[in-house]
Amino acid sequence: MIDTYMTILPLAAAGAVEEAKDFVNGLDTLWVLLGAMLVFWMQPGFALVEAGMTRSKNTANILMKNFCDFMCGSVLYWILGFSIMYGAGSAFIGWEGFGFIGSDSNVPAECTFIFQTVFCATAATIVSGAMAERTKFSMYFVYSMLISAVIYPIEGHWSWGGGWLSEMGFHDFAGSTVVHLCGGALALAGAIVLGPRIGKYDKNGKSRAIPGHNLALCALGVFCLWVGWFGFNPCSTVAATGFANAVSMSHVFVTTNMAAATGGLAALVYTWVIDGKPSLSMVCNGVLAGLVGITAGCDCVSIGASAIIGVVTSLVMCASVAFIDKVCKIDDPVGAVSVHGVGGILGTILTGVFCDPKIDGVECTIGVQTLGAVAVAAFAFCAGMVIFLGIKYTHGLRCDRRIEEEGLDIYEHGEACYN
Repeated sequence: MIDTYMTILPLAAAGAVEEAKDFVNGLDTLWVLLGAMLVFWMQPGFALVEAGMTRSKNTANILMKNFCDFMCGSVLYWILGFSIMYGAGSAFIGWEGFGFIGSDSNVPAECTFIFQTVFCATAATIVSGAMAERTKFSMYFVYSMLISAVIYPIEGHWSWGGGWLSEMGFHDFAGSTVVHLCGGALALAGAIVLGPRIGKYDKNGKSRAIPGHNLALCALGVFCLWVGWFGFNPCSTVAATGFANAVSMSHVFVTTNMAAATGGLAALVYTWVIDGKPSLSMVCNGVLAGLVGITAGCDCVSIGASAIIGVVTSLVMCASVAFIDKVCKIDDPVGAVSVHGVGGILGTILTGVFCDPKIDGVECTIGVQTLGAVAVAAFAFCAGMVIFLGIKYTHGLRCDRRIEEEGLDIYEHGEACYN
């Protein structure tokens, strides 16, 4: 995606507007703006998935957090984040001043900016699910702002802003690592520092299931996310004109859908064999794991390879959910770490395995893909630990026991979704 953005060059001061008119393309602009709308549609998808997989007494709190992710992300990414991510600078970080939104390319600068804004909000939202039902809302507000303004833009610069990973040939077309692995690593740090929900583990450390209150909401949310991913991946071509772009965006549509379908089927078979019954909640996460996994290489792997990526990421996600819960004793109510973290790192590495230069001219290696994924995961996890531990030992990250037991809706917001 960002290889195209790297063609964004400052226009000469004299006659810049007239020059811009010569290369800004209306159809390309419409395509990217459509993508921004579809990716924004993923926000209600995440909200419904998280609300459905948790208890009804915390629904208003969860919905409020999803609103805040996008509201804070929109403002802070404009003030600070976009400049860090796409501004000229070093191989580690960029900077072009406050309020920087880039320059015109084949699409207007504001088109590029809003498209990147919705990606930033997605990364911040992933963290919410792993820390659901026991986090102080005020402190969620704080770390959501830090993710949007600093953490996501820094690691995004490495891959999409001309930083050191892009110079090495790292390929992440639409964000398996930049968006999803970053969010998953932050979610892992948050869940570790926060600790499990009350009653999640008995005195012997055995895991207890805490069922979500509405799987219908969860399933509807996954359908919303599936639709939104058709903006997340195909519209990352950031161009729609010409035969080559038509072929590329069509291919990305097919590989994206295929990985989602095979991911869901793999989770269905896995739970049917292991548990004796096909699990709706795990099928939902299997679809999402497939989507996360294909996002890095959807432009450069074959349809058959996309099917394999969907199966592999889904099966490993299923095993990861059980491992994190029962072995690591980390409480992740929605499986965000497994879906986005594990799915993101696997999808990025598998892009190096299955990348076919004949499809889109992209060449990448397993070594560079692995290095990029590990580097981003390590940076996001360490940054998250610093932020969450800092909050924990200053203001406090977790809500009081009584509030957690009775629900965050009334105590934190003075209203509830269910009466």
